[in-house]
Amino acid sequence: MERTTIDLWVGIFMVIGLGALTILALKVGNTGSFAGSETYLLTATFTNIGGLKPRAAVKSAGVVVGRVGEITFDNEKFLAKVAMNIESRYKFPKDTSASILTAGLLGEQYIGLEGGAEEKMLANGDAIPPSLTQSAVVLEKLISQFMYSKAAEGGNNSSSNSDGGNSKNKNK
Repeated sequence: MERTTIDLWVGIFMVIGLGALTILALKVGNTGSFAGSETYLLTATFTNIGGLKPRAAVKSAGVVVGRVGEITFDNEKFLAKVAMNIESRYKFPKDTSASILTAGLLGEQYIGLEGGAEEKMLANGDAIPPSLTQSAVVLEKLISQFMYSKAAEGGNNSSSNSDGGNSKNKNK
């Protein structure tokens, strides 16, 4: 009888543990949704989206205000078009800017919205103009630019002294 009770409690704790792990995995994977809340669609175009993925967060002032819906490629302009589902309770001015930012040590990318000063608000289906978007910072590109500038600096810094920089004041 005692063995059955212990087995029952072990089973209950295992089910609770697996449930907690499942919820944690869903939270980390950004698969949680806005439970039944209404959203409106905004689009923005970027020259480079980096590692941005569908279901990534859309944040403003650090608050999650929506999720990335769909990412497509514009064959005519050669730009990435990102559709964002924004919760209806959050309104943004027409001159809102959008940037692709990186959060945390894992490098999760999200879209950051920064409101402007215009009085007219963005509506369902509106697009943020390319002049108000900032693409993702690509680490490889930054490193290559840094290396190129350092290589160019090294080539132009040749010493003008023929004795290797060991010249001393010989006029005493």
